[in-house]
Amino acid sequence: MDAVLRDHFSLAASRARKINDSYAALWDRLERNATGGKRFRPRLVLAMHHAYGGADMNASACVGAAFELLHTALIVHDDVIDRDFTRRGLPNLSGSYRDIATTAGIPIPTAEHRGMSTAVIAGDLALAAVFQLVERAHLPAAVRGRVLEYVDEALFASAAGELADVDLSMAPGVPDLDQVVDMARLKTAVYTFETPLQAGAVVAGAPEADIEALGEFGRHIGIAYQAADDLLGLFGDERRTGKSVLGDLREGKSTIPIALAARTERWPEISAFLGKPDLSHNEAEHARGLMRSVGADAETRRLAQHHADAARAILRTLPSAVGENLDPLVAEALDRDR
Repeated sequence: MDAVLRDHFSLAASRARKINDSYAALWDRLERNATGGKRFRPRLVLAMHHAYGGADMNASACVGAAFELLHTALIVHDDVIDRDFTRRGLPNLSGSYRDIATTAGIPIPTAEHRGMSTAVIAGDLALAAVFQLVERAHLPAAVRGRVLEYVDEALFASAAGELADVDLSMAPGVPDLDQVVDMARLKTAVYTFETPLQAGAVVAGAPEADIEALGEFGRHIGIAYQAADDLLGLFGDERRTGKSVLGDLREGKSTIPIALAARTERWPEISAFLGKPDLSHNEAEHARGLMRSVGADAETRRLAQHHADAARAILRTLPSAVGENLDPLVAEALDRDR
């Protein structure tokens, strides 16, 4: 799968150099954004392809690479929407181009605009590459059509989830748990779990009932993962996660623990700390103490456990090779520290 991505970026960089050095440099930075990481989505594609006895490794590698570039595109655009210039403590694509501009003496507001504008362009290029990589898989027409349907669903659902996230951030009053969970599923679970699992199984020729069940498994495990992620965003060890525990509170993000806390009588005290851009570490610690006191952290863990149990129940209906590949995923969802 990495070789597929390297080939794609090498060809793109070669084309870009024929236009100008600036365009080639953008492709280089986009490749860096797509390099490394857990390769979570392609791993799921390849795991299902292997579990169902698939023989076309090039096809599964291309489809896996397509989902990885979809992830790259979505996080680049998500950082623009959130006006973030760093990711895991380092400049993201927006931040890199902002820093280039400020080094050249461009004022901060203009430099930030340049950074975000360039990131929009880069994210668009990554999105276009998703469909190019599916074409490179050289799948039979019917299989290719199914894979493209899953790619389309992943993008379509993610856009709906991103819009819901924006809407919730501007909505008055307390966040509703069902809305927050649905937003998390659309924004993350569909493209991270549901559709990669299904696409890998389709490429291998898995039975239709199994493909449907894999989608349900992905939905449950995706919600469990998001619940765990929300906990880390509020209560995690910054040294392990690489993510500030101030961010979600300062932004007033609609997360699962926040939605659960909103149901309690201490919500007026807790909500006073949300969306406060200058929130201090002491204030954040006080807010977390309040949330623990109303059981928001424990309730979030219970919600994660509920969906993990549902995911395991689905695994018991699938071939043993599928369970062997996916059962560790369930354990990981409940025991994350980063």
